[in-house]
Amino acid sequence: MIDRHTTALIRPALERLARLLVRRGIGADALTFTGLAVGWLAAVAIALQAFWLGAGLILVSRLLDGLDGAVARATTPTDRGGFLDISLDFLFYAAIPLAFAITDPAANALAAAVLLAAFVGTGTCFLAFATIAAKRGLTSVDYPGKSFYFLGGLTEATETLAFFIAMCMWPQHFAALALLFAAMCAVTIATRIFWGWQAFRPDIDQGTEP
Repeated sequence: MIDRHTTALIRPALERLARLLVRRGIGADALTFTGLAVGWLAAVAIALQAFWLGAGLILVSRLLDGLDGAVARATTPTDRGGFLDISLDFLFYAAIPLAFAITDPAANALAAAVLLAAFVGTGTCFLAFATIAAKRGLTSVDYPGKSFYFLGGLTEATETLAFFIAMCMWPQHFAALALLFAAMCAVTIATRIFWGWQAFRPDIDQGTEP
């Protein structure tokens, strides 16, 4: 919901860092893979109940996730890079609830399963919309720099990061936080299905943005 605002806020700093990385020969794909590796290390830390370490690694992982796009824009964005970025993002997102389920299965497993199911729903709608939007030649006004049509919603990357950090800060409340976020994801799923239902009506010309 607020990704476009947070992106605009941190973009100048990311672009400065990106220029430094480009001069050192560090490419966007390397940052994408490193971001996933750090995210998985965060999940391992959480599973071992090192929650503050997990929170710190999550922040580093998401910084790398922001930098890969900035480096790509500073050089030459590629379809491969866009594919890797979104694919590895979802692998990171899935790892954090799973880690909390491993930490305390009795207390957390059900809530983690509900949240993972919600992630499947938001991700499916997101990617399905992007696929049809690409077929119709649609582009996003809110996120023009993305490799594909980036459909927003109540729960985007900023909200997900905030909840993950909150879960690390108050792990005893993981179940409540996970169920709350899953409910927010349900709103995102409903709105994305509605937007797709409206945007892809047979009477709407291809190439017209919803």
